[in-house]
Amino acid sequence: MDKKIIVKMKKEVREKIVEICNRFNNNPGELINVLHQTQDYLGYLPAEAQELIAECLHIPTAKVYGVVSFYAFFTMTPKGKYPISVCLGTACYVRGAEKILDAFKKELDLEVGQTTSDGMFSLTCLRCVGACGLAPVAMVGNKVYGRLAPADVKNIVKEFKDLEAANA
Repeated sequence: MDKKIIVKMKKEVREKIVEICNRFNNNPGELINVLHQTQDYLGYLPAEAQELIAECLHIPTAKVYGVVSFYAFFTMTPKGKYPISVCLGTACYVRGAEKILDAFKKELDLEVGQTTSDGMFSLTCLRCVGACGLAPVAMVGNKVYGRLAPADVKNIVKEFKDLEAANA
């Protein structure tokens, strides 16, 4: 392993990832569980974390990367403090989810998969939230917004910017 890359991570981050791997007895069969817990801790799975996990589980880094890149749940880029997910499932799509997605793109000046430069918002799509009766739906973190119109997007973004300003 390239020690230079691992050194870039803070000591406490390295120790936490090693602790997560140890929790699963460094068992390669627990890779997905290790990745889930590491992503819960870091918010994403950077290359350095993947390399350390591979070392701890005694598997090739390419195998870790293959799992991370295959499953949509895992991300290699940091999410914003307020991750926005627009549902593009059938019910939402039919009821105008693409227009909601376009409104978020325009309001935040982002493309899907990107994060704002201030780290506040990231934008993704998902296939179903399970709130089809409220279509079209978007989520900000765990908060669901339903029966959306493009005009609602500006107020949703403002709500979180105001929250951030109040907590500053």
